[in-house]
Amino acid sequence: MIRHPIVDEDLAAILAAPVDWSRLDGASVLVTGAAGFLPAYMVETILARNERCSGPPTRVLGLVRSLNRARLRFAAYTRRSDLELIEHDVATQLHKIGKVDFVVHAASQASPKFYRTDPVGTISANTLGTEHMLRLALHARVTGFLFFSSGDVYGPFPAHTPTSERDYGPVDCLDVRSCYSESKRMGENLCVAFHHQHGVPATIVRPFHTYGPGMRLDDGRVFADFVADVVHRRPIVLKSDGAATRAFCYLSDAAAGFFKVLLEGQAGQAYNIGNDLAECSIAELAELLVQLFPERGLAVIRRERSADDPYIPSRLERSCPDISLARRLGWNPLVGPADGFLRTVRSFE
Repeated sequence: MIRHPIVDEDLAAILAAPVDWSRLDGASVLVTGAAGFLPAYMVETILARNERCSGPPTRVLGLVRSLNRARLRFAAYTRRSDLELIEHDVATQLHKIGKVDFVVHAASQASPKFYRTDPVGTISANTLGTEHMLRLALHARVTGFLFFSSGDVYGPFPAHTPTSERDYGPVDCLDVRSCYSESKRMGENLCVAFHHQHGVPATIVRPFHTYGPGMRLDDGRVFADFVADVVHRRPIVLKSDGAATRAFCYLSDAAAGFFKVLLEGQAGQAYNIGNDLAECSIAELAELLVQLFPERGLAVIRRERSADDPYIPSRLERSCPDISLARRLGWNPLVGPADGFLRTVRSFE
């Protein structure tokens, strides 16, 4: 199996980003949730860099919940000596992992459909899993640690929009949907505590509405539903008035940001990773996708959400990050919604 041409182009774009890639030379990188949508592109980026560089390769240890699903996700990399997949639940301690220089803790149930069906599992990966990885990082004396948090930490009513890293709003801890945002907040505080008390070089990223090749089309989030509709050549179903706005960030941009923070970010600091120049309403996104593929004769239809739908809708009317901190670090998103969603749909064909 070979990589899709769009994925090849994305990986080249990530590796062209102004990141101190030399810090990965000869290193061992542990990635939890390695087969997940966001961390998988980090894994592929490292493997692609190994293909292009003459220096000592970077070894990737990928922790996954299902070895079979992970092997399917990384089918283009079978028999690679620089990738080892390990089946493990981060909510339990990991022993005898060997040499580790960097840890990327991205194992999490990010899809809102799990917040109703498995809130305990959602919390566990973000809290117990984070503590276990931080203790492993402490023992291994790692060079870098990256925690995948979320823009959800700001709550449904952030203090300001565009939202900076200090613009927290209230989160109702008695609302089951808060299992994700509250546990991500706790995960962040664990990172800060381990940095403060033990010197673990923990950095934090807060991704905003990231989409791209490899995302699950049954994820439940609106942009995944829309892409699935286009891929399967059926009407785009809008289950709300479509007035809510989101700032959508293409995966290659986000992945470059993740590496920038891991390799050059300030320990104990969180960084918003999103595209503040790509904000549009849900209704506008639906219409954009129709316009991008006129030959398919698509249309937007409205339909009420069914009572048995496991997805718990967000109350957030507008979501847009202030990415000043990441920009000062030297990262900028480059891909707009038209090109990004076109590439995303094409990557599934």
